[in-house]
Amino acid sequence: MYTDVTRFAEPYPVHLAQAKCYAYIFALQQGLGQMGVQITYCDLDTEAIRRFEEVYSFEALRVWFEEVIESYRKWTDHQYEWNLIRRDSIKVLDFPYSWREGQKKLVGDVYRTIARKKILFLQAPTGTGKTIATVFPSVKAVGEGLADRVFYLTAKTITRTVAKDAFDCLKAEGCRLKVLTLTAKEKLCPCETMDCNPENCPYAKGHYDRVNDAVFSLMTAEDDYTREVLLACAEEYCVCPFEMALDLSLWSDVIICDYNYVFDPNVYLKRFFAEGEKGAYLFLVDEAHNLVERGREMYSATLVKDDFLKIKRAIRKYNQKIAFALEKCNRQMLEWKRECEKYTVHTSIENFSFSLMRLLSLMDEFLRCRADFPERKETTEFYFALRHFMAMYELADENYVMYSDFDGENHFCLHLYCVNPASNLQTCLDKGRSAVFFSATLLPVQYYKSLLSSRQDNYAVYADSAFQKKQRLLFAAGDVSSLYTRRNLTEFQRIAAYIRVTAGAKRGNYIVFFPSYHFMEQVYEQFCAEDDGRTDSAVQSANMREAQREEFIAAFSEPRERSFVAFCVLGGIFSEGIDLKHDQLIGVLVVGTGLPQICNRREILKSFYNGELARARQVPTAALSAAVSRTENGIENRSQPENIAASGSRTGKPLARGAATAENGSDGSDGDGNISYYPRMGFEYAYQYPGMNKVMQAAGRVIRTATDCGVIGLLDERFLRRDYRRLFPREWEDCRVCNLRTLPGMLEEFWKNIE
Repeated sequence: MYTDVTRFAEPYPVHLAQAKCYAYIFALQQGLGQMGVQITYCDLDTEAIRRFEEVYSFEALRVWFEEVIESYRKWTDHQYEWNLIRRDSIKVLDFPYSWREGQKKLVGDVYRTIARKKILFLQAPTGTGKTIATVFPSVKAVGEGLADRVFYLTAKTITRTVAKDAFDCLKAEGCRLKVLTLTAKEKLCPCETMDCNPENCPYAKGHYDRVNDAVFSLMTAEDDYTREVLLACAEEYCVCPFEMALDLSLWSDVIICDYNYVFDPNVYLKRFFAEGEKGAYLFLVDEAHNLVERGREMYSATLVKDDFLKIKRAIRKYNQKIAFALEKCNRQMLEWKRECEKYTVHTSIENFSFSLMRLLSLMDEFLRCRADFPERKETTEFYFALRHFMAMYELADENYVMYSDFDGENHFCLHLYCVNPASNLQTCLDKGRSAVFFSATLLPVQYYKSLLSSRQDNYAVYADSAFQKKQRLLFAAGDVSSLYTRRNLTEFQRIAAYIRVTAGAKRGNYIVFFPSYHFMEQVYEQFCAEDDGRTDSAVQSANMREAQREEFIAAFSEPRERSFVAFCVLGGIFSEGIDLKHDQLIGVLVVGTGLPQICNRREILKSFYNGELARARQVPTAALSAAVSRTENGIENRSQPENIAASGSRTGKPLARGAATAENGSDGSDGDGNISYYPRMGFEYAYQYPGMNKVMQAAGRVIRTATDCGVIGLLDERFLRRDYRRLFPREWEDCRVCNLRTLPGMLEEFWKNIE
């Protein structure tokens, strides 16, 4: 242990219990009348040794062991009986809906993936029923003994609800499953202020004395473990609902939870995924496109120079050794700070890492010995940040970039940036049997395959849309642009005119998505100036509270005499996850190509995939080499080549002007809006692919059910260029080109045909 073991007065009870189990088994096998038990502790820092010895009679060990085993009997008996009930109910389970076109094949693809212990990437447009198409074969696999449990992983609360509905649907057909929905600790805590110290929390004090009874009571009485059920049981037994939920997960067939509980090195469920653990688990990863950035965040780490000085001032009166170690680290960061202008990439921080290890060891011992002091909270937070940084440093390989820069508040920072999280995510996936990554926007699939898994034998399936093309009109405007160099009053007025024309063609609800709040406000001002009260409108504001979000969404359900237009930000809370069905939404306009703003991280991503960082470090980056081989000629080797237009526009009209480079300007433009035919790989990975994903997510808000109809407008001439058209999903092949003059007739024709 990294602690002073010489202070131990007795062994940990759980260690002694483990040793006594071994002692009983050995004595039984050898026919011995008594057994000696020795537990040895070693301090990994000082190598000091502390031993505890005890001699037990065989009879004492037998009585103790049988009491321990008997206490488990009711749990194992219940689990055995439940497994039979679950198996028999799944055996006769049929698909709960009428098969949509292509859905049966989809279910078969998922089942074969599970049977073969593979990973599947599933691009499934809205309406294909991808949730039930992944849930049903997974449950069938559990019933047939191919898997023990299903982890349904999501990025947002709304998709957890969709998942729960899918399992409820199967249960309504007679399937017996115990389904746990894991909620964040902060949202599950019944206290006004979350403080997990047993001295301050009545639910934490004595929790372990009561939690087993609470869990057994719940698992024998209920099959659905929702937030409300957990809170009610926690109140009855006075236990921590979050910790109880974690214990309950061991007895659940389905666990619906955030990505963090499987992939995050600081949060993952150690009950299932600790070092050396592996199980027959199925991972269903919903809205999988979100996992790229989430994965990068999970496996990256940052240290802020000012924090070292802050903790040094707080702790020096208690421990001079730690203060000295903090100052040593601060001096090294000060050297880097003096050399840094925009950002600096570091080839090695080995010497600094030794200083951090020494500091971490000293702080670990200090925090164990000093239970309370005024600055403990901030000191502990810094300690955890330091520990996470060192844990990520252990993982750092060719998929990482180490760099320093200044944050938005001009604080100097050192970053371990996980550029490609595939290897780390794969380590987690390997702890289960099979995984299915699915989303309505998983294009280009090779991009996601290279960033979410390091295996080379993964499957990929493109599900056809279940909707008829006549249900929606998709158009791209050739006379408008969101390029930074083109943002002026004339352009704002033209975009506002597009909104007025679209909303005026048919009364209904519309959403317009913009690349930024500032851009949105400028267009909204022009829209209001020319609208003369003919349209109702609402504008998304930054940092909206939950109640404000609900009020914003509720506006789409209000009866109106005129059209309603909501102005929102692309990639924000309303561009993904919201489900406005039927007449709640009949049109979406997307302004711009969704390119992320230029920042140090995006530029580092761009340089990494362009090979500049690998050349600078003279490292034959495996991830980079594999990626470059796929784009040798500047074009992705996709699994769906039919998505790539051979030449010109699919509508037969000429594409937007220009040839060009993808190296100048925030969008790869040369200042005149011209961009190269094939942007370099770095620009694609850092800017273009993430941007197009946001565009497709926003466009996907329109057609949600088989009866929905609506229009989708792409307001940027760049959508007419081949490098963007080749990223369109297959179902967008009928995209029409228009301008302000031709749009009214196009809209009139579409709505007339619908009527």
